[in-house]
Amino acid sequence: MKILAINGSPHRDGNTKISLDIMKDQLISAGIEVEELHIGNMISGCLGCMKCVEMQNETCIIKNDIVNETIQKIKECDGVILSSPTYYANISGIMKSFLDRVFFVAAVNGMLFRHKVGASISPVRRAGGIQTVDALDKYFSNGEMFTSSSTYWNAIYGAAPGEVVQDEEGTQTVRVLAKNMAFLLKSLDLGKKAGLAPEQESKIRTNFIR
Repeated sequence: MKILAINGSPHRDGNTKISLDIMKDQLISAGIEVEELHIGNMISGCLGCMKCVEMQNETCIIKNDIVNETIQKIKECDGVILSSPTYYANISGIMKSFLDRVFFVAAVNGMLFRHKVGASISPVRRAGGIQTVDALDKYFSNGEMFTSSSTYWNAIYGAAPGEVVQDEEGTQTVRVLAKNMAFLLKSLDLGKKAGLAPEQESKIRTNFIR
């Protein structure tokens, strides 16, 4: 089994990565492979052009960043971790641009991430982390994915790089999140092998104004 852990911070080695590493250690100890991905600072936002709907080839029309590569990475994995710092009680701007394109392409091309396991975490200085986690989880719920949970909302507190390790409850929340994610992955694998997965329905798309 394999998980893609996505670092949505503009800083490669800050608290966002440290939080992911706490999860990574737990998942590896459970026999799950983890690949880390830092998305960097050069991500374009969605153009709203709908070309991904027209083309139906699992790609975004914007080709100069890692979005299309990431879509295929997630498609090949069993789960994904989304980690973003909290900026103004929400996801970082770069991460939002990245996720909008990745998950929209996946949705309009037949729910490419269906029945994969998702987990989200957000390092935060003081407040707004719960809103960030909730915003990250929305990407999972729109794609027929299963969301892992923990003993508390998945925010971990710290400002300067490294401070999050002083948050004992936060680090426990992240550890338990990883353990529950591993359990969910293995349980789903058993269910799929037993033929218990529900048949996929074709998407019905309606507008509220006709």
